[in-house]
Amino acid sequence: MVAIRRLKTASADFWQQLEAVHAFDDGDDLTINNVVREILHDVRKRGDAALLDYTERFDHLTVANAAEFELPASRLQQALETIPAAEKTALEQAAQRLRDYHLKQKSESWHYTEDDGTLLGQKVTALDRVGLYVPGGKAAYPSSVLMNAIPAKVAGVDELIMVVPTPDGVINELVLAAAVIGGVNRVFTIGGAQAIAALAYGTDAVPAVDKIVGPGNIYVATAKRMVFGTVGIDMIAGPSEILVLADNSMPADWMAMDLFSQSEHDEDAQAILISTDAAYLEQVEESINRLLPGMERAAIIEASLTRRAAMIEAASMDDVMAVINYIAPEHLQLSVADPQSLLPGVRHAGAIFMGQSTAEVLGDYCAGPNHVLPTARTARFSSPLGVYDFQKRSSLIMCSPEGASELGKIASTLARGEGLTAHARSAEYRIKA
Repeated sequence: MVAIRRLKTASADFWQQLEAVHAFDDGDDLTINNVVREILHDVRKRGDAALLDYTERFDHLTVANAAEFELPASRLQQALETIPAAEKTALEQAAQRLRDYHLKQKSESWHYTEDDGTLLGQKVTALDRVGLYVPGGKAAYPSSVLMNAIPAKVAGVDELIMVVPTPDGVINELVLAAAVIGGVNRVFTIGGAQAIAALAYGTDAVPAVDKIVGPGNIYVATAKRMVFGTVGIDMIAGPSEILVLADNSMPADWMAMDLFSQSEHDEDAQAILISTDAAYLEQVEESINRLLPGMERAAIIEASLTRRAAMIEAASMDDVMAVINYIAPEHLQLSVADPQSLLPGVRHAGAIFMGQSTAEVLGDYCAGPNHVLPTARTARFSSPLGVYDFQKRSSLIMCSPEGASELGKIASTLARGEGLTAHARSAEYRIKA
């Protein structure tokens, strides 16, 4: 039997228990930091030569010339044409739903003119070039390609550069096909911290970008953190997590599988179920133990459930909402009869899946909203990846002579109050006598 923690909100030490269950410390590993810092420095200094060395060292792949890292457009098109028809159709359908959704996020420039003729506004401009990191080799994440590429293209990004490692020469055809469907412009077969360095600093073969997005291992995440400032990044993502609120109208087997769907990611993934019905929690636990042996990734699921999962018996719906907003989950699944009535009380969540028909996995692949979501309680202050992450805003100010005169009086007073005389005199030149 799987030993899943049981918590009760009525317990005197509940919040301490919840904090202990939810906390995840991936550690500030000094060794990893030093390795990544060395790689970044080396790529910045030696460029393509360093990429060749690290690809041979980490991916066991010898490449004669850095130009060979780039896959020709014909190779990408070949992947699209040779994958099974059902998979191609599924990718195209998912991509269209993503485009339809993300088109609604696109911001446009705006301005207004005041009575004295002063114009104020905002100019919205897409980023010029974005780098997309995609895990490679045996891992296949074509959905991640679409989720990162499509909002960038909807935003108007001119050039999207994808990097994907091919350890031992293994190339994933689905990933390449998704790159074509998602509108990726160029693909390079490099990975790890060295790929992040190449995107951030540029080499002769790999162009420098303005922002880097996409998931990766701890070395990739550490590299992204270190290059932030030189380039923008999407976020530093932790293990996948789901918090499900369910009542006894939700089939217990469905709930067990919904929890499995997150736990099978890896041993650090977290699945938490909360309910006011203690008997229902027992039913779900029975389903978990009955269904688990038949799962292909049973060992990973069991490790995740044992290490990080929890079942919470809530004394009231007020307690439920308090738990939701404390955890600020990446995925919040409201598997209850009337989920919309609860929506006003939810303040922190990356994505909210409402109703018993809405499995979180639909959002992973094809519902439309982005599956790149804030984890580890960062939904308290951040949002899902979207078109807005690939657009920047410039303020517009054009003063009429009359507006400059009136604003100059205000600016002069404030500048002299701050002791900045040149500021004040610059404004005062525009003041009409």
